[in-house]
Amino acid sequence: MLHDILNSHKPEQSAASVISLGQVWVDIMMGVGELPQPGGFAVADSVTPSVGGSFRVLQAAARSGSPAKHAGIVGTGLWSSVIRDEFEANGIQHIGGDRLDKDSGFRLVLNDGSRKTFIATYGAEAQGDERTFDAIEPEAGDVFHISGNTLMDHSAAGIEGFLHRAGANPEQRPYTIVLNPTNSLHLVNDHLIEDTVLCRPTWSCNRQEANTLAERLGIPPTDDAELTIGGGFDDAMTTLCDALGTTLRAPLVLRAGARGAWVRVPGSEVIHLEGFPVKSTHTRSAGSCHTGVMCAMLAQGWSLFDAVRIANASASIAIRNNKAGVPDCPPVEDAIALIKQHEGNTDTSAQA
Repeated sequence: MLHDILNSHKPEQSAASVISLGQVWVDIMMGVGELPQPGGFAVADSVTPSVGGSFRVLQAAARSGSPAKHAGIVGTGLWSSVIRDEFEANGIQHIGGDRLDKDSGFRLVLNDGSRKTFIATYGAEAQGDERTFDAIEPEAGDVFHISGNTLMDHSAAGIEGFLHRAGANPEQRPYTIVLNPTNSLHLVNDHLIEDTVLCRPTWSCNRQEANTLAERLGIPPTDDAELTIGGGFDDAMTTLCDALGTTLRAPLVLRAGARGAWVRVPGSEVIHLEGFPVKSTHTRSAGSCHTGVMCAMLAQGWSLFDAVRIANASASIAIRNNKAGVPDCPPVEDAIALIKQHEGNTDTSAQA
């Protein structure tokens, strides 16, 4: 409850881990004034390398006080060394497989200021099979993070096996599964989509991902003309969250940046948890930070609603403290302090 957050009534400390089955690669973002035509030439005015994929989810979880573990595949080579160094620097344990014959992949991200263009080179992270996650032994309270990217290549077979072992009744699982879908769900086969939905994980997605998922499930998408701040945005998000959550029969977190998140659990109405407005100076989404903090809070025993509230605050601070446009997730204590400050200001305004 919010009262517990404001009074620092943390749940009893848990040793449960946040374990990601997602992929990790290296991102190289290049700022270009204009994308070159085929056969043309352009000079980048900035270059920002960073480790991407599920790394930022795990980094956020670790900074929020939970053991963070990566169960995906890491290769051997230049990019793999960068990934392993970042794991070590951030206290992330790699418990997945190692490929000695292939390097991890990288993504070239061309940013012209209005949109991003991606060029991917897949590596060891995408070379899983049906046995990739067989050695993973869930402990009570653990939170497993699955990224939608892992549903689109050879590693999907390993995810499918993990979901089959998890079963279709989340109440009978001593652990939690959190799934981030992707805007590219049209590339995921129907059978795997069905298995994922039947597993009933906790879903965390932004509006674009939610609309893509809704389309795959036969739910009419929201009208973009309605999605303007102050012009029906909140109502449209509530409607989307309710329709999608009802179909999924599972907890759903629908993120909307500074507007916070809409949350629905089975059998309940949609609850809007306000965000913390911040000046937008970033070039990357803070969605990974939000998801990682939420996973950590769930692993530590917070309710889903409290976990999302704390994640909202963390994402806001991450955007404000971005490094070269990449949101930088803060320690969880900073997020709780922001919530206390915000609630204090609200109380003062109400009394004025």
